[in-house]
Amino acid sequence: MPALHRLPLLALAFTPTTLLAQTAEPETIIVTGRGLNDQPGERALDVVTIDRDRIMQNASQRLENVLADVAGLQQFRRSDSRSAHPTSQGITLRGLGGNASSRALLVLDGVPQADPFGGWVIFPAYATGRLGRIRVTRGGGSGFWGPGALAGTIEMDSATPDQLAPLDLAIAYGSRDSVDAQGSASLVRDGGFLTVSGAYARGDGFIPIVAGQRGPVDRAAPYEQYSGAGRGVIAIAPQTELQMTLAAFHDARDRGTDFTDNRSDGADASIRLVGRGAWGWSALAYVQTRQFASRYASVNAARTAATLTLDQYNVPATGLGGRVEVSPPLGDSVKLRLGGDIRDTSGRTQELYTYVAGLPTRRREAGGATRTMGLFADGSVEAGMLTVTAAARVDDWRIRNGRLDEGVLATGAVLTDTDFPDRSGQEFTGRLGAALRIAQPLTLRTAAYRGWRLPTLNELYRPFRAGADATAANAALNPERVEGVEGGFDLTPAAGLRLSGTYFLNRLTDAIANVTMGRGPGTFPGVGFVAANGVYRMRQNLDAIRSHGFEVEANGAVGPVSARASWSHISARVEASGLAAPLDGLRPAQTPRDQLSATLGIQHRGMALSGTVRHVSRQFEDDQNLRSLAPATTLDVYAAVPIVRGWLIEARAENLADTRVEAAYSGAGLIERATPRTVWIGVRTRL
Repeated sequence: MPALHRLPLLALAFTPTTLLAQTAEPETIIVTGRGLNDQPGERALDVVTIDRDRIMQNASQRLENVLADVAGLQQFRRSDSRSAHPTSQGITLRGLGGNASSRALLVLDGVPQADPFGGWVIFPAYATGRLGRIRVTRGGGSGFWGPGALAGTIEMDSATPDQLAPLDLAIAYGSRDSVDAQGSASLVRDGGFLTVSGAYARGDGFIPIVAGQRGPVDRAAPYEQYSGAGRGVIAIAPQTELQMTLAAFHDARDRGTDFTDNRSDGADASIRLVGRGAWGWSALAYVQTRQFASRYASVNAARTAATLTLDQYNVPATGLGGRVEVSPPLGDSVKLRLGGDIRDTSGRTQELYTYVAGLPTRRREAGGATRTMGLFADGSVEAGMLTVTAAARVDDWRIRNGRLDEGVLATGAVLTDTDFPDRSGQEFTGRLGAALRIAQPLTLRTAAYRGWRLPTLNELYRPFRAGADATAANAALNPERVEGVEGGFDLTPAAGLRLSGTYFLNRLTDAIANVTMGRGPGTFPGVGFVAANGVYRMRQNLDAIRSHGFEVEANGAVGPVSARASWSHISARVEASGLAAPLDGLRPAQTPRDQLSATLGIQHRGMALSGTVRHVSRQFEDDQNLRSLAPATTLDVYAAVPIVRGWLIEARAENLADTRVEAAYSGAGLIERATPRTVWIGVRTRL
């Protein structure tokens, strides 16, 4: 008997199929490492799939740039995880941006991935070589994946046995003394597999401030990042598999001046049981730990000196959760998933601030906890050419233990001692859709949905600074809610060719945004002193963000040539009153009207060559639409040439034309750029 089959009898007790397995005839054991099958009702939705080939053949080898293939999917900032501040890397879709917390739900093997404290995504935690498939579902109202899917759901699946090689190693050297390495080893046997993967990246970085505005204080912004993961999947019965994952990461970046270093560390563990018998079922439990630290500086107008203004020296956070679901046997034409989930997050920020002569004079601690518990049902019915899908969930939420403490370091005097009241409520969300195949190549589809998101602990309790600008927290924020409708088509006129289009209309109520309340110099509640060139903002619930537009996707392959293109056109406007009334009718911050991505590739006899053009239109940096980031078009190139059996030379180029991509525009008029031209040369072996 293979070693992977020798399990203690206790492990067999986890599944009700054990007794049957002892008496049934021997069966072929197929282990996938994935969850329950995709729902057929998803054909009524706008779903984009990124396969493993595309994940691996990407110029940057970074997850956020792989996701950029899906037009309309954006981060809060245009810069990637080598130069952006981690807290600015929230992801969203459909023009519902303007917030650094994610409005799209990101899951890996069923586990939510947003930071438990802040809702942003630490992209360096995910080595692309670990991933086998990414599926992006535009639109809100996810049922079985949990709450938080206001703008859409991004499902990442680990690589399956058929995608794994016993050994896969790649190392490249690039511009600005950069090193990029990934590797994985796998052992695949009948009834199970084991993978170990890792990634390492470092570089001297580039100077973030654009050339005409730099001063003596500005320098290159280095980074160092590494991650590792181990995953084991084993059949504990003919139709039941056990999946276990343990992962960890470290991410250290600098923002290009003294006193602007930041660090993120984390570790995740999850265990999932999946039954694939007549009664499909799944049980998942996970734990996530995070630690974040960051320092912030103030730079004088001549950019000759940087002064430490805040040391966010420790931000511990924890996420705990689980999900149970079952899919009863209702026939080939009816699919149903029923279940429940729970997620509990807790965290706090510990900070030193108000520096005098280089030393802190005050200390702040702020944080709390949240919990969501939900029940869901997701089903579909196929009746000839018509497929109807419906999903519903009810969630109970609670915000608790919110607290803000501020004091004087020298004397111990208490400046703030506030316990915020606990709050709770319930949310009902759902989705209804239909797809009609009116002819063999053409399917029409429509859907309506409602989704929601709880404010993060960061939004509720933590004030922050970005340069001279300061933003106050708001413990009274309400959950965000989205309602939307969409309609579209999928056309496959020939084998290997697919064209789809979707028109959508969304309204996000109680949208959380950083609302401008005043300008320095002056002392403001929740943040203290703001300098003359700074802006004072506060997190507020806007009445709504209204967004409508269309998305077009095209994919085709003829022999060795493949092409894919994506275009998103969005018209979004703010509805605001009260203190935020000046924003009424303006465009949400960080929301471009157009995003395009197009890739042309050739693969022949082990050789691969591809080029990707991306365009993002003008977008506003601020809520008042006073500062705009210029449009930008970039070109990425990837090439792989076999040299001997199992070995490739890889050449990659990011932003080959060295386009200036504006990523931030401060209240002082300073412009930051995203990644300039970066060229890589390396080798890869796949044995």
